Amino acid sequence: MDRRNLLPIGQFSQASGLSITSLRHYDACGVLVPTHVDPVSGYRYFRRDQVPTARTIRALRQLGIPVDEVRQLLGAGEEELVAALQAQLRAAERRLEVQRSAVHSLLSRLTEGAGMTHRVTVRQGAAERILVRGATLDNSGLDAFLRSAYQELYAVAGRGPLTFTGPAFIRFHGVCDDENETLVEACLPFWEGGAQPVDLPEGMTVRELPETTLACTEAEGAAAAFPRILGAYDAVADWISAHGFVFAGPVRMVYRRWTGTPDAPDNRVEIAWPIDEPTDEPADV
Repeated sequence: MDRRNLLPIGQFSQASGLSITSLRHYDACGVLVPTHVDPVSGYRYFRRDQVPTARTIRALRQLGIPVDEVRQLLGAGEEELVAALQAQLRAAERRLEVQRSAVHSLLSRLTEGAGMTHRVTVRQGAAERILVRGATLDNSGLDAFLRSAYQELYAVAGRGPLTFTGPAFIRFHGVCDDENETLVEACLPFWEGGAQPVDLPEGMTVRELPETTLACTEAEGAAAAFPRILGAYDAVADWISAHGFVFAGPVRMVYRRWTGTPDAPDNRVEIAWPIDEPTDEPADV
């Protein structure tokens, strides 16, 4: 064996930027296997042309890509690796935007308070019959779900044709962000005295919503898009708590005016939270 082309693990570590501990770990995982292992000493030796691969592994791990996925990417073609890196870049940019918006929102709340930017009012919501498509998901899948859900809902409504009694809205049964999944329902309200939907596809239902009191605020333009829209939810939640009301159901995001493009200046949505008067019954803990 020509050892002139081989580097012992210590020198390979210095050349690649991977620690000796990491190199041993990647050997055990089958991600980066040494060319030669001395049968007596157990010393590992790597070829010099393995250095670029090791540096690629280092970069992929720095991006937070799991070891198993790194192994798959190294075994795939260059196109798949490039696509994975582009996806990582988009995800990093999205995380940065979420963090930037969260910091601005927090600074605004600390210096001005949510109530300074979101005026909360109370209105009476009428009883409604709604066409519903639901799914349990987190924020990463929300936009794609809503696009497909409303395409299906409007297709079913058009066969009626149904008479709409108000704007489309979404009901969130819990927190829907990058860390939490919840049931999300895309809703279309329609006139119960007119045509009714038939031959509903699997997963689509008709539901009756009772009359309810709603605490509401509106957001426009970029403030109506995630993550800035979270400030509107917080403002309504703060108002409900401060005024002693009870949260009485899933919060709604009502499309008062929607262009179909997030951040469009003409977009206007309403955050509407069902509320009840407080009771003397002890809270469920």
